[in-house]
Amino acid sequence: MDALLNAADAALRTLFVSPRASRECPTLPEKATDAELAPAERDLSGALMRVNHVGEVCAQALYTSQALAARWSRRAGQAPNEALAMQLEAAGREETDHLAWTQARMEELGARPSLLNPLWYAGAFGLGLLAGRLGPGVSLGFVVETERQVEAHLAGHMDRLPAADHASRAIVAQMKDDEARHAREAQQAGAVELPGVAKALMRAAAKVMTTVAHRI
Repeated sequence: MDALLNAADAALRTLFVSPRASRECPTLPEKATDAELAPAERDLSGALMRVNHVGEVCAQALYTSQALAARWSRRAGQAPNEALAMQLEAAGREETDHLAWTQARMEELGARPSLLNPLWYAGAFGLGLLAGRLGPGVSLGFVVETERQVEAHLAGHMDRLPAADHASRAIVAQMKDDEARHAREAQQAGAVELPGVAKALMRAAAKVMTTVAHRI
């Protein structure tokens, strides 16, 4: 029951409470040039940061649901994996920094969050719970593949962000580094390689999310 309540609390905080970062936002005040951004550049940056914010909403759902599944593993005939749950929660706390940074940057750019955030959260929570119920190796493999795809996605955003938008670029660069580290940590903890079909389905789902979130 405690785990369920914690999961519900995490969902409400992610969707309805302004997140607070534990690390300073990696922006460069000495290079703050928002006033130099053309309206079209500001709109593009806002849309890209909205997509990144949606990704962090999904990350909260994924890590929360996978930690919940790790603690519920006794129902699958296994002992609860508290060590795995704690590793997932630690990564989730770093993702909270990303959530706070992207939300603050959206506000600076005059952009709004995706109107479909509750839907994105629910879908990601379900996927994470399913992955977690398939066992620790699969759960960690899901983390590895998710973070690799997110890292590639962020690299693409570095190419698309306006050159003068130093604040957004600094945030995305730090997020990219963190995602790569989360993937390495999951790999070292015993992740198994996911089937090619699973990876393709994850890419397709991510493509739908990013395309829709860019506008809605």
